[in-house]
Amino acid sequence: MTDDFSHLPASEQALAAGIAGTQPAVQRRAMAKAITLLESTRADHRARADALLDALLPRTGRSFRLGISGVPGVGKSTFIETLGLHLIGLGHRVAVLAVDPSSTVSGGSILGDKTRMERLSVHPHAYIRPSPSSGTLGGVAEKTREAMLVAEAAGYDIVIIETVGVGQSETAVSGMTDMFCLLQLPNAGDDLQAIKKGVMELADLVVINKADIDPDAATRARAQITSALRLLGMHAQHGHPDRGHEGASLWLPRVIQISALKGAGLDDFWSAVSTFRELQQASGRLAQRRQQQNLAWMWERIESGLRERFRAHPEVRGQLGELTAQVREGRTAASVAARRLLDLMT
Repeated sequence: MTDDFSHLPASEQALAAGIAGTQPAVQRRAMAKAITLLESTRADHRARADALLDALLPRTGRSFRLGISGVPGVGKSTFIETLGLHLIGLGHRVAVLAVDPSSTVSGGSILGDKTRMERLSVHPHAYIRPSPSSGTLGGVAEKTREAMLVAEAAGYDIVIIETVGVGQSETAVSGMTDMFCLLQLPNAGDDLQAIKKGVMELADLVVINKADIDPDAATRARAQITSALRLLGMHAQHGHPDRGHEGASLWLPRVIQISALKGAGLDDFWSAVSTFRELQQASGRLAQRRQQQNLAWMWERIESGLRERFRAHPEVRGQLGELTAQVREGRTAASVAARRLLDLMT
């Protein structure tokens, strides 16, 4: 591919050339600087980041985007590191975008994923970028999608997004990836825990991790979750827009057992992922899913931008404090206050 970044300013030219280049050390530095630029809240940085994204866009879209979620303690980092090394052994280049929860008190994040994935983080064919959730709903960093495009432009053909695993993170990661995998523990609860519709209906693949600790419990959990998926009304056929296609293209969510610590079951996991990918590509659902995600992303950014402009509007800022106090004290209905503030923007 011939890249022409001559229309960019000198600083963005260097970043784009570094990302598109073949020197690992230069590429890593360029990716890190580009993602930092994307995460900046400064208006001038945002303009530079937009120009860079547009220039890199022709190089994107060639990876497989895999979402990984699960409750804290389920072993996501161990699983991702073991999987990443396994995939590199198969000839892939792996990028991991890991989102850490931000403190509601200090606003800080530990960003410890590179420490937990010690072997993967130093491998020349892997790139790990931890980012703070910064209070974003769903535990997915606001700029995760843009960071994903940077990784794709750099030639990483497998992009893994690891989320916080609490709140609405499952919904968020499912909405930006090609396949969503939910990690579960063998002793996470009874079979009623397995049919929480908000989570299970999103999962393309459910993985029982740490199956070596209690094989009997893992087997029971697998049977319970498999039954729960059937109980949910075969959502693969009509409840989930990314599943259920005519004939042989039908994908039914599966449940498998693995031990990430021992590397057991990874072949079964990747075989299931590969089958899913082939079916989705053959049916055209993969391209359709990405188109829908891009449109959803656009509207999400529009809504976020409108909120920012709303708060920055001088007349709104002048009235916001007083109307907020009136709502808090019960002197004005919340809906009335909202309409008055919105009218100020016009």
